[in-house]
Amino acid sequence: FHGVDLDSASVYDLYIPSHLTECFQAHAIIPLPESNGRELLLCFNNEGVYVNNSGSLVKHAVMQWGETPYAVAHVGTGQVMGWGEKAIEVRSVQTGHLDGVFMHKRVQAFTFLCERNEKIFFASKTSASSQVYYMTL
Repeated sequence: FHGVDLDSASVYDLYIPSHLTECFQAHAIIPLPESNGRELLLCFNNEGVYVNNSGSLVKHAVMQWGETPYAVAHVGTGQVMGWGEKAIEVRSVQTGHLDGVFMHKRVQAFTFLCERNEKIFFASKTSASSQVYYMTL
């Protein structure tokens, strides 16, 4: 993830997980509620970290996914959802604590579509066909 200094137009890295040895993928930037956009949850495929808008850690807690998600989305209930091959994890944006896990019947890849009227819409990704699902919050 990158930040931009609007006065100088310089671009800087917000946070790079230096302690990780494997590849990581950036998924989502989520502004923390009641921080006026000054504190962020940066979601990667293996963890989430809490930083301010200059990239300094603001919480020593790290959100650890139970299963590596291939998609992450912020939903209006103050939660973040991570879609993995075997489960969908629902976590608190503020604390990173696990609020719920929804297991899949079989290994399946999902793509987040949107949130509307307290429903989360997502689609399965297969080579033969696709199906749209929704969850009620």
